[in-house]
Amino acid sequence: MVESLGNVNIVRSFTQKNLRHHQYGLGSGKVEEINQFLQHTKSDQIIVDEHMTPKQIYNLEKSTGIKVIDRERLILDPFYIRSTTSEAKLQIQLAEIKYELPRVKENTKLLVANERPGKGGSGEYIVDVKFRDLKRRMGFILEKLADSRRKRDLYHNQRIENKMPIVSLVGYTSSGKTTLFNLLTMESRKTSENLFTTLSTTTRSFVINGQKILLSDTVGFIRGLPTYMIEAFKSTLEESLQADIILLLIDSSDPVDKIKIKYYSCINVLQELNVDKEKIVIVFSKIDKAEFDDVNRTLKELKIEHPIIVSPKSGYGISKLRKSISQKIV
Repeated sequence: MVESLGNVNIVRSFTQKNLRHHQYGLGSGKVEEINQFLQHTKSDQIIVDEHMTPKQIYNLEKSTGIKVIDRERLILDPFYIRSTTSEAKLQIQLAEIKYELPRVKENTKLLVANERPGKGGSGEYIVDVKFRDLKRRMGFILEKLADSRRKRDLYHNQRIENKMPIVSLVGYTSSGKTTLFNLLTMESRKTSENLFTTLSTTTRSFVINGQKILLSDTVGFIRGLPTYMIEAFKSTLEESLQADIILLLIDSSDPVDKIKIKYYSCINVLQELNVDKEKIVIVFSKIDKAEFDDVNRTLKELKIEHPIIVSPKSGYGISKLRKSISQKIV
């Protein structure tokens, strides 16, 4: 995930069994180990691949003297960098605000003892003003997103009236959704090995046995996505999850442990969004980069029955996928 930022060079990785330590998240011994390493490097930030409280970030920054970024902040940054549509930008702004609100509130406890109230003696701390401003901005964004949702619901109802089946591509980010989308619809949407290349829903039509079908490609899921981020993108995801068929893509070229993590992450998000399990079709993608024996063992361990195995790059399994879609929309 760090590499998706493009301008970050990882010089050293540290591991910690858990981040339940109150002061730093990390244990004090691990913080000392990091400080010793920093004495011999020019590193300018620490990235922690877990949630941290504002107080833990504050304490760790004070101890190390450099910026600390937790997992949630790390997720938001590439979202912001790669947003293109106005709705995607609004959704990211909403997620940013929901990330900041509890931190602004807690930061009042970290104010230095001799700090004076701001705003010309009105008795308000600057942090209080910022908190109200964030709430005001959130209300404005929610109104804008509600307008977008109403328009999307109108388009969806029109598609239902026209009796056009809808197929949606979902899955972990970088699972090959956009590559498959391009293959089926003859489009040329941007694809990349980077995370978060797709941040908004795109819908195009394709034809199977003379039947016109709509196919949607949307934002990829990631492990440990906080509830407030799922909520921020819920309006976009809901359009896809109203589909008649949901193709859940899994990157079969990943190591088994990664496949398990990504698979359960996707299933958890779908459950949280109350998706009908009967709509979901499991598709193992990128089989050209994997070994069939490894994939079969993974399927047994995950207890996945009747998956569709494809390679959008070589075309392997695409006929079977199209046939499966055709059978389900009859």
